[in-house]
Amino acid sequence: MSLEAFLHNLHFDIDKARPPDLEVDWEDAPLAYKLYRGLPVIPLSSEVPLTLEGREAPAKPDLRGIGHFLWYVFGLTQFCQSVFASNSTEQAVSLMQSYRRFVPSGGALYPNELYVYLNLEDLPAGVYHYDVAHHRLVLLREGDFDSYLARALGNRCDMSACFGTVFVSTMFWKNFFKYNNFAYRLQGLDAGVLIGQLLEVAKRFGFASGVYFQFLDRAINHLLGLSEQEESVYAVIPLSMEPAITWFSNRNSIDGIVSATELCRELTAVQHDHYVRSRRITEYPMLIKMNEASLMESSRMFRQIEGKKNVICEGQAVALPHVKRLSYDLASVCRKRYSPDIDFVLGKVSQPQLAALLQEAVASFSYRNDLDGVHEGLKSRVSLYGCLYSVEGISDGAYYYDSAAHALQRVRLGDHRFWLQHGMAADNVNLFQVPLCLHVAGDKDHLKTVLGYRGYRIQQMEAGMLVQRLLLAASAIGMGGHPLLGFDANLCDEIYKMDSQGKTSLIQIPVGPYRHRPRLAGSLHG
Repeated sequence: MSLEAFLHNLHFDIDKARPPDLEVDWEDAPLAYKLYRGLPVIPLSSEVPLTLEGREAPAKPDLRGIGHFLWYVFGLTQFCQSVFASNSTEQAVSLMQSYRRFVPSGGALYPNELYVYLNLEDLPAGVYHYDVAHHRLVLLREGDFDSYLARALGNRCDMSACFGTVFVSTMFWKNFFKYNNFAYRLQGLDAGVLIGQLLEVAKRFGFASGVYFQFLDRAINHLLGLSEQEESVYAVIPLSMEPAITWFSNRNSIDGIVSATELCRELTAVQHDHYVRSRRITEYPMLIKMNEASLMESSRMFRQIEGKKNVICEGQAVALPHVKRLSYDLASVCRKRYSPDIDFVLGKVSQPQLAALLQEAVASFSYRNDLDGVHEGLKSRVSLYGCLYSVEGISDGAYYYDSAAHALQRVRLGDHRFWLQHGMAADNVNLFQVPLCLHVAGDKDHLKTVLGYRGYRIQQMEAGMLVQRLLLAASAIGMGGHPLLGFDANLCDEIYKMDSQGKTSLIQIPVGPYRHRPRLAGSLHG
């Protein structure tokens, strides 16, 4: 299968991306977290603060604070037992147990891993893996790698002003075992949701951050000791206490072009033993092929993307009420976040609620990144559309959210819930009970014309980042949201008349009031 056909099926014909007769071997499922064996470990403080409000940014980050930061980003936060009725009789039920984190993940499989390079006074400098299962750091490679990392990023970041760097990776098998090739789309979105959470937590800890989607992949994977046949880094995020440092300078012309091959020669290769639990791992050649096609060998390949003009809709504009930015305790909102499916309850949504939800999601999405470079505040590459039903004072219909004008641009009037439900691949959500069915949209070419096949996964990550901001905002106003990929993108694109804009629907998020299903849930913190 060609890479073009592969990406087309992932988005527009998802049945071809996952065999209909696929039988998932749950008895041989991988763990949702990576376990290294036989390496030095550094325990992290389990006495995490229960609120992130009123924190004073420390003059210097320390190990205790880094432990709290990592827990709020990706730690195990909750153990859940949920009961589901069987299809056969009402008396027969099935029990599902899972460990949850503050970020959502397709099937709660969490294909991503976190690694950190730290240069702190109370910790040996080096590269560590965040061991989620034990809330500790595992030392992978000791040493000062500021120069190596700076060159792997194309000499665009002042690493000497950063106390640490986070690496977000993807382990291909962790959700390929369930979703087959469709896992490739999920992996980018899951990485984006994780990055979105990381950036929000960093703000509360007083850490300045910048996201690098473009880097010398083999050099970074080599530093961490990763095998690219099973895992690869998707994003590199330096952290600093100094927001005004040089984040995205273009120094290729000064320092010369850097290649991954040259960098890899500087460090001895390391291979670490780790445990995934699965005894039989089937091959996933298309995921490896896509990853290889996305790798960057030279800093000459790094690009910036010019901002695009606003979407022009012919429909009438509906001004939303002016509201203040939401102010909330991130820790409390994360604990309350809930993904309803059969639990949505149809209820009225007021205009101020809708205005606060959309405004907060888009405003909080703004972030430093190497696609915009020094030109911060450019037009976002992803945007929000929505099919609204029973919102007070707004006609039922499909709309585009114009964040600059804080207004809804009417695209098509009417109740579209029947068509949205018809386009669902599964009946796990009753959209007739949902007042807001939102869609994150992006360019239909998935940024391939500028960034090649790497553009697809970057677009999915940016979509995931916006989704996480939307879910946090929904939780802050007392609603739930459930990200869905099992929907008909062609149908949604037709509803919103996206063809003329060269855009497509990337992910569907029903949002609304809900009631909790019967379940037992216990928090996991000290």
